[in-house]
Amino acid sequence: MVKKAVNSYHDSFKGLSKEVWWLALITFINRAGTMVLPFLSLYLTEDLNLTLAQVGWVMTSFGLGSLLGSWLGGKLTDKVGFYNVMFWSLLITGFMFIGLQYVSTFFGFAIGIFLTMTVADTFRPAMFVSLKAYSKPENQTRSLTLIRLAINLGFSFGPFLGGIIITSLSYSGLFWIDGITCISAILLMKVVLKQKEFRPKKIESITENGVTSIFKDKPYWIFLAVVFLMGFVFLQLFTTMPLYYKEVHALNEVEIGLIMALNGFLIFVFEMPLIHYIEKQLLDKFKIISWSLVLFALSFIVLNVSAWVGILIVSMLFITLGEMLAFPFTNNFAMNRAPSGKEGLYLASYSMAFSFAHIFSAKTGMEMIARFGFEFNWYLMGGLGFLAVVLMWWLRVTLKTQKGEV
Repeated sequence: MVKKAVNSYHDSFKGLSKEVWWLALITFINRAGTMVLPFLSLYLTEDLNLTLAQVGWVMTSFGLGSLLGSWLGGKLTDKVGFYNVMFWSLLITGFMFIGLQYVSTFFGFAIGIFLTMTVADTFRPAMFVSLKAYSKPENQTRSLTLIRLAINLGFSFGPFLGGIIITSLSYSGLFWIDGITCISAILLMKVVLKQKEFRPKKIESITENGVTSIFKDKPYWIFLAVVFLMGFVFLQLFTTMPLYYKEVHALNEVEIGLIMALNGFLIFVFEMPLIHYIEKQLLDKFKIISWSLVLFALSFIVLNVSAWVGILIVSMLFITLGEMLAFPFTNNFAMNRAPSGKEGLYLASYSMAFSFAHIFSAKTGMEMIARFGFEFNWYLMGGLGFLAVVLMWWLRVTLKTQKGEV
């Protein structure tokens, strides 16, 4: 039984290109240094003494920068190629993260995080397009899953080490490490990852589904609404949840880091075999995404069931399983939906849906907590998760009307 499980885990990694493995290593190095973000709301309230309303506006600036960066990333990727966008994005972002620690005012930090995220999130569409270049079509979902595995392995180290650094040193060390790892990751990419020659592709005027423009692609816009709601709910994990851990359950930074690290560790161990199994069994991916959204909703609702500290682990298990099921298959849908020559635009739109979620998620969550308390906010997030399930049903019905879909 154990041998069979080991062989199954090994098989889930077979067939992936060496370039994808290098991308995964580069992503791991970069993500392991992303220690600032899980503690950003705590840093703003404790070190900069900002109010919850001000923290909400800073997070909104974060989302606006992410939105602009995703749009620019898609445009630049289609024009100059993913490799150049990835290199310059991470290199400049590294220096900008180092500089953020010296900004101490509300307006200054809001502007600083906006500019930093504008540069940083040009990386995401470029990364998605690079997977189309470096992996075979049949391996795209697993290649994406490997990248996510690297992200979450890095995320397992990041919050835990970040918590230790905060308690033993200060928050400034996090900014230095975040910046240095960005620069280190991209320098490694320059050494080990060969740049593929980029030729602007001839854009198809009509896709195989008869769609002439992304703006006329109704199913994709329904899908983007699902992604927006999914991101809206999920991003509470990094904005309001750390405050809940500290204010309601009185956890310290190390304990918060350990709970956050559980998310990344579980994804590292289970996501790749899970995705491999789903693809082998040819399971309905739309049903899988729908169930993942149910899990997102339940992960917040259960927090209102009990004051027992163990409920935090139950909640994290729900949202982690939902994340494992939702993210690879929603991203794969976006990649496969994009016609040749418009990959950057479609994948930028996918990233922008998350960016829009970041603009509204943090501010809404902070306002709801300030006005009505944490309990109300968790019920609201649960309701939005179930609304996304309804939209998934609508997407499925819409796709069935198009020949050859679903």
